[in-house]
Amino acid sequence: MLMRRFFGFILVIFLLQQVFLSPVVLFAREEVPNNKFGIHIAKPHEEDIIDAAKLVNGNGGGWGYVTMVMQEDNRDAGAWQNKFDMMRELRLIPIVRIATKPDGLNWRRPTKEEASEWAEFLHSLRWVTEDRYVIIFNEPNHATEWGGRVDPQGYAEVAVAFATALKEKSPRFRVMLAGLDASAPSRTPYFEDSGTFLRIVVETIGKDRVNQLFDAFASHSYPNPGFSQAPTRTGKGSVRSYEWELQLLSQLGVREMPVFITETGWDANAIGRVQTAQNLEYAFRNIWLPDHRVQVVTPFILNYQDEPFLKFSWRKHQSTEFYPQYTTIQQMEKVVGQPKIVENGSISFAGFPSELVEDSKYHFIITLRNTGEGFWHDENGYRLELENTDPRDYLVADLYRIRPGDSVALDFYFKTGRASALQERRFVLYNGERKVLESDVWKYKVLPLPSLKIQSKLFPKLKTTSDRFELQIFNESEELVYKRNRIRVVDGVGDIEAIRNIAYGKTYRIVLLHKGYLPRQTYVTFGLGTNEIIFERMLPFDLDGDGTISFGDIWQGITRPEELASYLP
Repeated sequence: MLMRRFFGFILVIFLLQQVFLSPVVLFAREEVPNNKFGIHIAKPHEEDIIDAAKLVNGNGGGWGYVTMVMQEDNRDAGAWQNKFDMMRELRLIPIVRIATKPDGLNWRRPTKEEASEWAEFLHSLRWVTEDRYVIIFNEPNHATEWGGRVDPQGYAEVAVAFATALKEKSPRFRVMLAGLDASAPSRTPYFEDSGTFLRIVVETIGKDRVNQLFDAFASHSYPNPGFSQAPTRTGKGSVRSYEWELQLLSQLGVREMPVFITETGWDANAIGRVQTAQNLEYAFRNIWLPDHRVQVVTPFILNYQDEPFLKFSWRKHQSTEFYPQYTTIQQMEKVVGQPKIVENGSISFAGFPSELVEDSKYHFIITLRNTGEGFWHDENGYRLELENTDPRDYLVADLYRIRPGDSVALDFYFKTGRASALQERRFVLYNGERKVLESDVWKYKVLPLPSLKIQSKLFPKLKTTSDRFELQIFNESEELVYKRNRIRVVDGVGDIEAIRNIAYGKTYRIVLLHKGYLPRQTYVTFGLGTNEIIFERMLPFDLDGDGTISFGDIWQGITRPEELASYLP
């Protein structure tokens, strides 16, 4: 009896510890902003992609979703890459539902052997976000969607083959089983009840493999019967069908997955366009948006101009205008999502000097190369900073539409203060507050200003004394970095103190000017202290001041001989 009480006491202590000290996590997901608004488009034409972005990102939103169909006979890598690139710039997240092609009245039934070809093609594309969302076909509990005969075991085998092939290509693929028609009857081989179908699929695959291979759950939560019921209805066959589906999956031992409602919507012919808009707004506000399990809702369908889906189209028939549901959802307040994006690239500052001078201004070029999948644009929150540096001491050009694969040269302006010891700085590319890239360390010192001693003579004078000299200094990019006029030269020697805007160890072109004389130039690499330059004798053959010998000089000599005489000793 004492032993039983002892072990009972130990058991109670253990259970209390588990309840009060151990966290119980029912649905673990990183808390990041997510724009749940999306739309389903039939074929991703450019016009529809633009309209989709205006819809799902309207009123403060960004990174909404688009579900679109990719057919086997439309796998043009260039065309699809262009669509993905366009969606990247418009901040849209693609959800790709793969499909075969029509075969008579049915969609051709795929085979397991086709999985590797699909995986190869999908992997060849440069996706928009790190997560690559793929749905394995569509409503296979309809015979017309599966070669004319419902076959849950066959679908399960195909789904496993496709999910496996995709995961082998990249762990970034987020794979979903096909969305099912939750209102289909059990009338094999033409239809199968979605619960029965899903149960057979999970049992065929095995719950452990389902948990391993599939990352989210695609749901077609339509307001049935008749696509016309109120959004307040619950249970299977309503806009809350996903809740019933999640409960069934839980009973089958499948973990709770993020829900992608990739199809939903009302028959506008049955209830009217205004009521359709009101129902959608109610469902978003009161059901889908508050539910943490729902990651996205992409109602069916943005633009469909033919039967049988014209009644679901948000775009008016043979028009560029939209029905009220478009404006209603567009005007709902949204958030800017923060999807994970594969960022890669480099920040190069090749040729930056290591020894600058105090109280000076510089213009350098930074090379920014984008080898990842982000779209670097200042309007998207990207910016380049020089870390640990007062923003008033530098300026970097705005980032403008830097696409994957681009390499751009950015202007970088920098100013120094007083002389200082060795400084170490990195250039950092940010997206919002998140670091995207870091450069290598730029190491530099700020040293005292150098001075310059010049020697110059004016032909044919024996002694040169004048205060009309001008000095110009050009860097390796032929930019004028320093200019000083009214330099006084006495007996052919002039001193210039505090030369700014140059870097030690760099070569500069030095130009000496004097009115009426041809310019002289030489090159110098500045060092600390006084730098000496000897110019060739200057010739009085530039009477018109254009820097060369020309007919204008001859004309000036003829018409103004007194000016020419002033240059003689």
